[in-house]
Amino acid sequence: MLIKDRYKAFVAYFSTHNPDAETELNYGNPYELLVAVILSAQCTDKRINQVTPALFARFPEPESLAASTPDEVFTYIRSVSYPNNKAKHLVGMAKMLVEDFNSEVPEQVADLVKLPGVGRKTANVISSVVYHNPAMAVDTHVFRVANRLGLTNRATTPLAAEKQLVKYLPKDTIAMAHHWLILHGRYICVARKPKCEICPITYFCKYFEKNKKAKLVEKNND
Repeated sequence: MLIKDRYKAFVAYFSTHNPDAETELNYGNPYELLVAVILSAQCTDKRINQVTPALFARFPEPESLAASTPDEVFTYIRSVSYPNNKAKHLVGMAKMLVEDFNSEVPEQVADLVKLPGVGRKTANVISSVVYHNPAMAVDTHVFRVANRLGLTNRATTPLAAEKQLVKYLPKDTIAMAHHWLILHGRYICVARKPKCEICPITYFCKYFEKNKKAKLVEKNND
């Protein structure tokens, strides 16, 4: 199957079966989403959603977070991964929002990556989710699933994968495709043992064609 046909099949399936996909992080405004995404690095959305209600109640806007200290923030996020570093990043991020961006979360990736704790992936999430820009955030799920499906080819870095995905996806689907890939990777195309036997898109999956198709056929014929 040609790569353009894989993309066509990918968009056709998910636009029909999951047209309203969205982040599983709970948030009420751009500031809260930014905090949640920073916290979510190498941590589950479920854990972050357990932590953020108390955190947002104590720090409902950038000003209160900027006036706090990493030690205080740590007490609210101690159960997430790397809480010490993330506490420092959150306070630094809030101070920069207040001082440099008038307490508003910026739209452009180039501005977002200036904030402490914000890498390209986080910046793309904010740009796409909040501002509906055609930005593709590549986390471990997106990187893995795009490679397995054959949407990327020899992409050895998240940036390389991002460039290939943005090149081939229709512009109006890029932001949504990020969620499609994440959710598929979270619940079906998992890292160690992908659930190919229940996957609805094996008909255009390169990994399935190469590794699983013959085995499943053999199993069903036994």
